[in-house]
Amino acid sequence: MSAGNIERSLVLIKPDALKNSLTGYILSQFSEFHTGLRFAGLKVVSVNLELAEEHYAEHFGKFFYPSLLDYIRGYLHYPDNPEKRRVIAIVYQGVNAIKTIRDICGPTNPHDARVQRPGCIRALGTVVPLKDETGQYIGDRVDNMIHASANPADAEREVKLWFSPTDLPPVMRGFTTGVSGTYYYYDPASQKLSGELEPGALCIAGPGTMLWESDLAVLEQSLKGRAPDYPVKAVVAKYLINREGEGS
Repeated sequence: MSAGNIERSLVLIKPDALKNSLTGYILSQFSEFHTGLRFAGLKVVSVNLELAEEHYAEHFGKFFYPSLLDYIRGYLHYPDNPEKRRVIAIVYQGVNAIKTIRDICGPTNPHDARVQRPGCIRALGTVVPLKDETGQYIGDRVDNMIHASANPADAEREVKLWFSPTDLPPVMRGFTTGVSGTYYYYDPASQKLSGELEPGALCIAGPGTMLWESDLAVLEQSLKGRAPDYPVKAVVAKYLINREGEGS
């Protein structure tokens, strides 16, 4: 197996799957024995707003976007149980990993999944009607149990969004890293990056911290007042994960 044949994919086991106790079933579908795929990283995530917004950035402005943020953050399935609001984020690695995983997941819409791929993971999902403030039906939100990267470019963006380099073993990272030479602080309230510690700011990285090379470039660009290659929030969101009360 050459390194050039290996792909990585982000998989998210979403709150509706967790509420229905489907974690074991889902993991069994991706077992190395059946698929040849291996874990590269796994974490239990309390999804902060920055992370949710960046993960679903392509849907910004759509009628279902606010509901989608509440869905992935666990507010819809655990409205009265904040301690249960979490997602299991996994990086899988292997030959043809992206297609293999998406075939097991099935079509995005659970109605389509039940017709086209009965028995797939998303066939267990549901479609939820959404209404506006007047009670009028405006469309549907898809609660489909699981997320899987659609292509190599999405996989790289999503893995880097949810995982820092040190969350993954060195031989399984797959993407270029760099080392910070300075301090970077982020204020979740103002969403501003700074090189100096200010009240309310969080230290994202310091001298010697390993980051994805592309993330390090974004931080450097922003600190120097240049337009970054992508939003700073897409860099810092992972560092707000599970920091109680921060960036939520």
